[in-house]
Amino acid sequence: MDDAIIEVEGLVKVFKGEVRALDGLSLAVAPGGIYGLLGPNGAGKTTLIRVLTTLLQPDEGTARVAGVDVRHNPAEVRARIGLAGQSAAVDEVLTGRENVEMVGRLYGLSRGQARRRAIEVLERIRLLEAADRQVKTYSGGMRRRLDLAACLVGRPRVLFLDEPTAGLDPVSRRDLWELSASWSTPGRRCC
Repeated sequence: MDDAIIEVEGLVKVFKGEVRALDGLSLAVAPGGIYGLLGPNGAGKTTLIRVLTTLLQPDEGTARVAGVDVRHNPAEVRARIGLAGQSAAVDEVLTGRENVEMVGRLYGLSRGQARRRAIEVLERIRLLEAADRQVKTYSGGMRRRLDLAACLVGRPRVLFLDEPTAGLDPVSRRDLWELSASWSTPGRRCC
């Protein structure tokens, strides 16, 4: 697929010489939508996400994200993506705003740009009122939303969410899916 945002061809990842987490996987994902990987535990979903986000090297095959080879240009891939792992990766001692600004700085934004983007993203994700509280006072759902805000601060071309609703109550889960749907609505751009 020439215009694919994610391209995978013959991807293989083996652990400890015997566990084939990925066994010749090929896929192409068109831009502008929400795609889900479904399968039982141990099927290789997280392994694939870790390869696509440059956290793991594949043993065989090729993978490109936003037109960039994950093996040959990992820093360029990381500059184009956002990743929310299975649990929120936030600093509990910092405030919500400080967490998002810090990630913005890691994306290469100036101090002022990071500050402005943090406000925009925290407002969009409905955490602006709690932005100046320490994260240790946040509920689980608020921490997940903060993790997503941090992923969005750099305006990624591709957003990877690994089990984004794990541990959320039904209302928070619904809110997260509504926010996710608004990110990919044609003609609208989240944050």
